[in-house]
Parts: sequence; C-alpha cells; structure tokens
Amino acid sequence: MERDLRLSRGSFGAIAFGEEIRIELIRKSIHLLIGIVPTLASMNFNLTLALLAAGTLAYATSESLRMGGIEVPVVARLTELAARRRDSGKYVMGPITLGLGAMLALLFYPSPAASIGIYALAFGDGLSSLVGKMAGSIRLPFTGGKSLEGSLTCFSAVFLSAWMVSGRMLPSLGIALFAMVVEAMPLKDFDNIVLPLLTGALAWAIL
Repeated sequence: MERDLRLSRGSFGAIAFGEEIRIELIRKSIHLLIGIVPTLASMNFNLTLALLAAGTLAYATSESLRMGGIEVPVVARLTELAARRRDSGKYVMGPITLGLGAMLALLFYPSPAASIGIYALAFGDGLSSLVGKMAGSIRLPFTGGKSLEGSLTCFSAVFLSAWMVSGRMLPSLGIALFAMVVEAMPLKDFDNIVLPLLTGALAWAIL
C-alpha cells in the first residue's frame, strides 16, 4: 500500500509538472510574438504603436469583464489556459505589462536600442522562463526561485539578438550580462516593463 501511495504521489507530481509546462508554453508563445514588434515598427512605427495600444486595451477590457463574470470568447479562454496557479481567481496582468513594455521601449529609445530592449523581453525573458521550468535545477538565491539554467539562456538570447542588431560583440556581451541580472530579479509580471526599459537604456548609452 505504501508503494501504491508513493506511485500515486509520483504520478500526481508528473501531471502537475506537465500542467506547469503546458501553461508556460502558452504564456511564452505569446511572449515570443512580441519579437515581431521591431520589424513591424521599422515598416510603420505609428501603426505598430496603435496596434500594441489597441491590443493591450482590448485585453484589459476583456480581463475586467472576466473578473465580473462576463467572458469574451477566445480571449477569456486563452487567459485561463495561460494563467499560472498564483494568478488563479485574480486579474492577470502579464499581457498588459507585456504590451506596455514593448510600447515604452519604442517610445523612449531609437533603434537599435528599442529593438534590443524588446528582444530582451521577447527572447531573453521568454526563453529563460521556458528553460527554467523544463530543465532548471540550480536555484539562484534571492530571485524568487529562478534558475541558473534559465539565466544563462537569457544571457545567450540577449547576446545573440543584440549582436545581430548592432554587429558589436563586446557591447552586446555587456548588455546581455546586464539583462540577465535584471531578468533574475523577483519582479513577477513587472519584469515585462523593467527589462526592456533598462536593457534599452543601456543599449542606447553604449552603442
């Protein structure tokens, strides 16, 4: 019986882990889509800002209605599928801070700094969270449970994107190291704003 109980607990843990991965895949797929913003902005800056603002406002309205018991088709369902356990029954802020982070980077910084800030948000933060959930084993102190594997993924993603945008290796290494430190801070959803703004500021200063 003891063995059956251990097996049951092990099965439950595997199911819970699988559910966490599923949620994170949905969340970070949305995250990674933000990576298209610099390309769109290079084609039509004002239209890109307008689309980001409209999407953020539409989501905020849908989420307010959901909290009041009125579900907007597709949006409300997607929000529920992507919500972490800590967000259960709460207003899910992630998509709002994601849209705001991209908009503020575009408004505050010229290219390539704005692009690097947004890529840090899309790829640095997005991929680090996925890797941390799926393969993270070395937990970093004072980070709220973030992993070394996730942080190194953030560093690699930001370095490669900054280098591709700027063509300058040493500044890109500095930007990536800085972004890795910022991403490791326990900011919850507000890292979606802080990460692109601070990374973009450094890129603007040294490139």
